[in-house]
This record gives sequence, structure tokens and C-alpha cells, in this order.
Amino acid sequence: MNKHIVFFDAECPLCRTVKAVLKRLDWNNTIFWHPVQEVRESIKERVNNNYKNMYDEIYMYTIDKRVLTGFNTVRKILSLLPATIPLALLLYLPFVKNIGDPVYRFISTHRYKWFGRVPYNRMNDNQS
Repeated sequence: MNKHIVFFDAECPLCRTVKAVLKRLDWNNTIFWHPVQEVRESIKERVNNNYKNMYDEIYMYTIDKRVLTGFNTVRKILSLLPATIPLALLLYLPFVKNIGDPVYRFISTHRYKWFGRVPYNRMNDNQS
């Protein structure tokens, strides 16, 4: 596959909304969105041993076979979309990661409390 793969929580309304917006901005069709609910258990176990729980933060498998998580994934996604490149450039300034990581973790930790959880139905959600 010649696309970056982003694994997102399809039961999270915030995640689904952000995905929908970013998908519309992906004019070059460079990102494939894949719900973590459809990731095979063997992949989850392998990833979780090296990183964190895939439900805790967004994951990206890049074209060059790197795994990015959390804030690093957000920066990478924004750098791929023509409309968000200026914002991405700001997020790559050296000091921004010191702020971005904890802000991302705070939002990720509280997202269900703030936005609830919706059932994931594979048939109703076209995720590509």
C-alpha cells in the first residue's frame, strides 16, 4: 500500500469527527483510515508490547514503515495535508512537543467523558 495508515478509535465521537474533517482535507488521498476495532489481536499484541494500547492514542504506520503515536501522529497527518501544512510547521518547532504531548494525552484521556462513546458498526462506517 502506498498510503500512510492511521488507526483511530471508531467508537469515539471526537475521533470520528476529526477523521471526517481531515479526510476531506486529504486532497492527495495519502491517508488510509483504519478503525482499531478491526485490527487483528495479533497486531494489537505486537504493537502494545512496543508502544501503548491502541485505544489510548492514535497510531500511524507510515509509508516508510515507521510507527508514530499520539502527538507525533497528529503532526505527521497535518504535514501531509496541503491546507494544514502551515499549522504543522508550527507544531514541529522544538518547544511545541513539550506542550503538545501533554495536551494530546489530556484530551485523549478525557475524550469519552466529554464526548461519550458510540457503537462501532462496520457496515455503516466506510473507513477507508
